[in-house]
Formats: sequence, structure tokens, C-alpha cells
Amino acid sequence: MDDRPYIILTGGAGFIGSAVLRSLNNEGIKKVVVVDQLGKTEKWKNLVGKQFADCIHKDALFDWLQGKEREIHALIHLGACSSTLETDAHYLLENNYRYSVRLAQYALNHGHRFIYASSAATYGDGSQGFSDHHDRLDLLEPLNMYGYSKHLFDLWLKENNCLNQVVGLKYFNVYGPNEYHKGRMCSALVKMVSDVLKMGTISLFKSTEPEKYKDGNQVRDFIYVKDVAKMTTQFLNNQVTGIFNIGMGTPHTWNHLAQAVFKALYKEEHIDYIDVPQDLVGKYQNYTCADMEKYKKSNLLSPSYPWEESIIDYVRNYLLLGKYW
Repeated sequence: MDDRPYIILTGGAGFIGSAVLRSLNNEGIKKVVVVDQLGKTEKWKNLVGKQFADCIHKDALFDWLQGKEREIHALIHLGACSSTLETDAHYLLENNYRYSVRLAQYALNHGHRFIYASSAATYGDGSQGFSDHHDRLDLLEPLNMYGYSKHLFDLWLKENNCLNQVVGLKYFNVYGPNEYHKGRMCSALVKMVSDVLKMGTISLFKSTEPEKYKDGNQVRDFIYVKDVAKMTTQFLNNQVTGIFNIGMGTPHTWNHLAQAVFKALYKEEHIDYIDVPQDLVGKYQNYTCADMEKYKKSNLLSPSYPWEESIIDYVRNYLLLGKYW
């Protein structure tokens, strides 16, 4: 019988969560309680082939935790509504902010390691930079309610002097296997591959700031989910605390990404430029790049997948085959 303590993994059937579960399994850790809301989606397929102790609904978690205070090692809190298009502010406050506060209070009250997902969406339009130093938190202005709900939790931890007791991870533009269920919120790679196979072309947004960026030259910090998973689980094995950016620290344009997809598919490049959808006007970031200085100074794991190799791996070994990781 495995007498090791549990790791609680919220959002464990989701995109990043299931990759973290795979990474934990690869490290020989199987006593994981997956917390999620599977519903009628095919998110459950992300769990196939992985090992875990139980899978429970997020609304049942606090009842499950009752009386198990000494049986838990850590909580990795990745569960949230991650749609940047969600407009129900009260729902996001309850689901992303208040649920997180309640879970953090439980972990802190019982001395459990608490690792949670913040978001690069908290940086807004980037005018305040992308520094993860705590003294910059109050300056940030997210562009959408999702980013604001994440930002509110960061601020709650700061105001309650808890940032030196937890780990917050600001994930940048993550792509990779296990995101099929996300629909419109999938990384752009999914749609790019589909469009190339169906129409032979990729459509990119025209620039909303042509004086700064030519069409398709808007910039993102893209990072492979396999790297993200390892960069997340490492915090189970150290005592580092605080908020950290999780990105490559290297910007790439959308044109560069599209070109890498065409290369992975052995296709000639054909890019069209289209207007930004109305529901994204004013909420679309033209530049993101993680400031990784604090992360590197903490002697944490560096991303190991080179840019084009990770895209080739994802496209050829997962998207084209419909495989999961």
C-alpha cells in the first residue's frame, strides 16, 4: 500500500493539469487526487493512460479534504475558467478568485505546499512590462475579466502577506498535446494545422498598431506544455516561494509560428491577414514576453524543448495522429 501523502491537483483533467499529471507519473508519483469538472466534454480522454488515486468534482473537494489534513503533501491548483471571452464576472469571481482564496486558506492553515496558476493575462496590454516582481503587482491592469480574476487572487495573497508561503506561476502562451477539448480557447497551432490541411493557408490577425507591428508581426512568448509541466512539478521538490513567470523569455511573431507549422507539415507557406474579431478589439495583446530574470536567479529548471523542435513534435506526433500525452 502506498503510504505517501496525497498531491491534490485541481484542473487535473485539463490541458496543463493533465500534462502535470503525466509529469508526476513520469517521476513515479501516482497518489494524486484529480479535481475537475468533467461534465459532458471529452476532457476525460486527457486522463486515459495516467495513474491517480481518485477523480472528484471540484464542488466536492472541501468535503473530501475534511479530516485528511495529515494525509496531504501539496496542492497544485490549476483549476479555473480559462476563457478570456467569458463575460460573467460574478461566475469568474466565484470560480477563479473565491475558490482559490478558500483553497489557499486551507493549505496555509495546515502547512501544505501550495502551488497555483496565475496568468500572463494579468499583465494586460504590457504597458507596465512583464516583470514578476511583487512590488509591480499593484500597477497591472488586465484587459479581460479572466485576467482580472487571476490578478485579484495574486493581490489577495500579497495583501495578506502570503506570497512568501506559496508559489504562483504566470503561464504565458502554452501549446501542446491535450488541448483538444478547449475549442476556441485552444492554442492557435490547432487551428493553423487544421486550416493548412483543409485550405492550404493560415489566417493571422492584421495589426491593430501598424506603426509598431506589421501584419503578423505581433509578438508572443510561446512555450511547450511539456516544459511547463516540468517547470511546475519542480516546486514540489524545493522550498522556493513567490510569483514566477513561466515562459521562454524569447519572443516569436505569429508569422514565425505560422512558418514553423508549414515546415512541420511539409507545406509551402501561404498566409492571409484578417481583421481582429469585434469581441477581441481592445482586449488583444500585441506583445507578450516573459521577464525570466527572477526565475533564472532562483536556479530553477530551464525550458528544454527548442522552438521549432517542439512544434514539429506537437504537430507530427500528436495533432496529425489525434494522440494525447
